[in-house]
Amino acid sequence: MLLDTASLYFRAYFGVPDSVRAPDGTPVNAVRGLLDFIARLVQDHRPDDLVACWDNDWRPHWRVELIPSYKAHRVAVETETGPDEEETPDTLAPQVPVIADVLDALGIARVGVDGYEADDIIGTLTGRATGPVDIVTGDRDLFQLVDDARGRRVLYPLKGVGTLQVTDEAWLREKYGVDGPGYVDLALLRGDPSDGLPGVPGIGEKTAAKLLDSFGDLAGIMAAVDDPLARLTPSQRKRLDEARDYVAVAPTVVRVASDVPMPAFDPALPSEPRDPASLDELAAQWGLGGALKRLLSTLQD
Repeated sequence: MLLDTASLYFRAYFGVPDSVRAPDGTPVNAVRGLLDFIARLVQDHRPDDLVACWDNDWRPHWRVELIPSYKAHRVAVETETGPDEEETPDTLAPQVPVIADVLDALGIARVGVDGYEADDIIGTLTGRATGPVDIVTGDRDLFQLVDDARGRRVLYPLKGVGTLQVTDEAWLREKYGVDGPGYVDLALLRGDPSDGLPGVPGIGEKTAAKLLDSFGDLAGIMAAVDDPLARLTPSQRKRLDEARDYVAVAPTVVRVASDVPMPAFDPALPSEPRDPASLDELAAQWGLGGALKRLLSTLQD
């Protein structure tokens, strides 16, 4: 089981009231909400291995070089040397280091690599896995990794984690008319305002799906632009032709990396905390109480 951790703690933050606070009054709704998420996921799915994948760089420079608008609207502070700072709610930002410390003390593998997003960690680990993989994320970009033959699916939270949309190839085909790899082509043609991806002007989701159905993939669509006999409307042909520069680089931006150099780590789900003393200190300082007890109890079952 691979967690898109930031996606989940953002959902926890907005799903749990900020009246949930530490003894000193600091909001800990994202921390406690994420712990409850993980407890429920472990209880319901019983994975052998679990990795909390981390955004060491939420907006990698190599993606921005190709499409400068990539996530640009979410930049709070530009930095010269490291990753730009992401616009984050004031009461969420201080909770992120606490989440990291708690996961580390629990012994839940937390993996991030400089220069890469959590999506890229997930893509690389999914590609290396020898057995089934459940990817837990609220980000549709990861639908591209769905692969029934290899037992790879996305669990997409609809409400908390009690209601998860099990995203497999049948669901993707019914919803979008594509398989996992086809979702990359659909997403880049359609665009995604939340990620600053412009898409091809005038080509929405339904048109993109129809084009992919007619011509197979992005390469087939662009070949059709050069074929006067291909069944494209004049406006579609014109728009796709004008978007050649974007179409040439967008796949590299939208497709998750599969070759991230990974550090050594143990993905096995712990039955006992790695650092009980640190965990006790964190629990007392941040008032993690019931949420931490529920997770520990689930891990020990």
